[in-house]
Formats: sequence, C-alpha cells, structure tokens
Amino acid sequence: MKFDIAIVGGGPAGLSAAYSASKHGAKVILIEKDPSFGHNVRTSGVTWIKEIEKFEISREYYNPIKNFSFVSPTNQIMISGNFNSACVLDVRKTYQYLASRAASEGSTLLVKSQVIDVKKNLQGHSSILKVNSPSGPLDVEATLIIDASGFTSFVSRKLGYVESWKRYGIGAEYECYCDNVDNETLCLMVGQIYSEAGYAWVFPLSKNRLRIGVGIGKPNSSTDPLVKLNQIMKNRLPPLDTLGKIQPLELHYGMIPNEGLRTTSVFDGLIMVGDTVGQANPLVLEGIRYAIEFGRLAGRVGAESLQYNSSRDSLLPYEVANKNLLEKKIKSALKVQSRWLGLSDSEWHKEIEIIKELSIDEFLDFIKSDFTYSKMAKLAFNHPKMMVKQLFNLVLKK
Repeated sequence: MKFDIAIVGGGPAGLSAAYSASKHGAKVILIEKDPSFGHNVRTSGVTWIKEIEKFEISREYYNPIKNFSFVSPTNQIMISGNFNSACVLDVRKTYQYLASRAASEGSTLLVKSQVIDVKKNLQGHSSILKVNSPSGPLDVEATLIIDASGFTSFVSRKLGYVESWKRYGIGAEYECYCDNVDNETLCLMVGQIYSEAGYAWVFPLSKNRLRIGVGIGKPNSSTDPLVKLNQIMKNRLPPLDTLGKIQPLELHYGMIPNEGLRTTSVFDGLIMVGDTVGQANPLVLEGIRYAIEFGRLAGRVGAESLQYNSSRDSLLPYEVANKNLLEKKIKSALKVQSRWLGLSDSEWHKEIEIIKELSIDEFLDFIKSDFTYSKMAKLAFNHPKMMVKQLFNLVLKK
C-alpha cells in the first residue's frame, strides 16, 4: 500500500494532521492501535474555550467552566469568572468528531491496527511501516511519516531519533456519577494528602457527572496515582465531602511528557507532533489544544513538503513554528512547576494566598502558561507583595 503520508496514532494530533494533510491534497493513511477513536481515554480533557472553538469544536463537545477553586490541607480559595473561559471536553465524542472530519477529507483510517516495525527506504525516499491490522499484515509505504504515537514516541524511537521520556506525569482518574456537582467550577487540590509530586482534580462534565483524578510527577515520586486516588475517594477528602453519592463509571489512566520540547521535531521523512515531541502545558498537564493546532500545521507542512520528498529542510517551517510559539512558554512553565513540586503543605498554604491576589484575567494567563514578558512584568508591577514578585520573577529569569 502506497501513500504520501502515513500517520501513526489516532489522538487529537494524529487526527488533526490527517484532516489537514488530506485537505491540502495528500493521500493519507492513519493507523490507530485501539478499536475505536477515543476508546481509551488518557486525558482529563481540560482546555480553553477560545482556543478550542478556533478548531470548530462547538459547545456540544464540552462543559464550560467559569470558576476555579484551589484546595490545600489548610486553605481554600475561589477565583470567580464573569464568563466561561475553560472547558472539560467529552473526550470520546471529540475524538470521534475529529476522525469524521479526517474521513470527510478523504483520509484512510485504520483502527485496531498496530505498527510493529518501521524501516527507511533510502533509495526510494520513503519509509515502510509493517502493520498488523484486522484484515491481516500490511506493508505501508509513505514518503512522510507523522509520528503522533503519543507518550511512547514509538516511530521516532524505533528509528533511533529519540529516547524515552525521563520526566513525565502519570494520571489516574475516575469518571463518576455524583449527586451534587457544581458544573461551572473546576477544582485543583494540592498538598501531600492529595499528591506528593503533583495535584489532584475535580473536573465537571455535567450536573451529575465529573472526573476525579490524581497526577504524580515521575521520577519525583514513586507513588502509584491510582493508590492515591483510591485513598482520596475512600476518605472523601475536600471537596469530595460536598458531592453526595459518588459512583465511578469509568477508569482512565494516562502519561504525559514533562520535560519540555524535544531538541528537534523533524527529520528527513518524519515529523513529530503532540506528546511525541512534548507539546504540553507543564502546569496543568494539558495539551489537546496544542495537539490540534500543531497536528494541523504538521499536516499542511507535510503535504507541501512532498514535492521535495519531505526532506528535513522542507519540513523546517513546522519546527520553526513549534519553537517560536511554544518553547519559551513551556520553559517558563517548567520553572513554576519545579517550584510547585517541592512545596510543603505550609508552603502551599502561602502559594494559594499568592494565587488569590490575581484577577481572573491574570490567573487565566498564568495557568495557561501565557508567559509573555510584558504580561509577567505587568503582573509583578501590579502586585507589590514580595511573595507575588518572587513567583513572577522566577518566570522572568532567563
């Protein structure tokens, strides 16, 4: 089977790349190992309405969020908004929508299909993927591979371009029925009783359905997030004590890279996108908006590169955009995250007091890792307390 572009991985990055590449005239095949798109949910689904609606993902695919609550063992604050700014996606429904859009543009989509090997065909300027599919073994030849295999970075590791991630987050999450859900408020819980190196969360999906989860940073902690999550559920730690009946309906488990962007994202005949290349916000470990944006960019640049046999030089516009738009944001967010991972319970009490000083707009810029120099300088100027300046000076350091 011959294609212009083969995409490995059917998450938001891969599906967006397939849609974009097909739309720009490429013959595309996408290979997904799960039985359906969104079959295994590996993300909590938090993102931002303004960004996500740019990708034609409408209200029917998410629950809007207006307010943000922080809970520690000794403190609790609420930052109230005047409008819906964040949202929690119906992950499975969103992925199915992205798959339908790729299919409508002509992409060939394979499900329950596993790439077991990849080799470069240097003479033919192409790569060969060996695939186990429901219809039997396949050899897929393509000029360009887009590696959207996620945290495993399967194709890029197989070709020897990258190594496994050393620093990452592991999350365990129950999607639950609950009696009493404030469906406009997202809650983050911090401190040792919630996570030794990370945070826990309550993310509402509707008036009676939400996601309760725990994220643990590795190698900072050896704790299994599912063990921690079960303890929180059993002891009904705040804010779970206000939710009434809690009945788990699904269990989600996933990993996300947590060390910034990889040094390079393109090679001859290969583009890396999404978690494969580290396109994630380290503060709240969300990356769906980046996956869709850069998946579409990878598809467009990939289609345009075909006339040059998808040489590395022809793929460089993707790498330049990746670094220009994300590198500084992610590096600054990693500084703040590094500080957060080392906080004791008493220090978290003080940190939450710092966060309480922010306006809703300042908070949103901060939590979204929108760390432009002008915004951070303005924040430090507007908040003269020494603790606030200390936090923002951390971001401003080169």
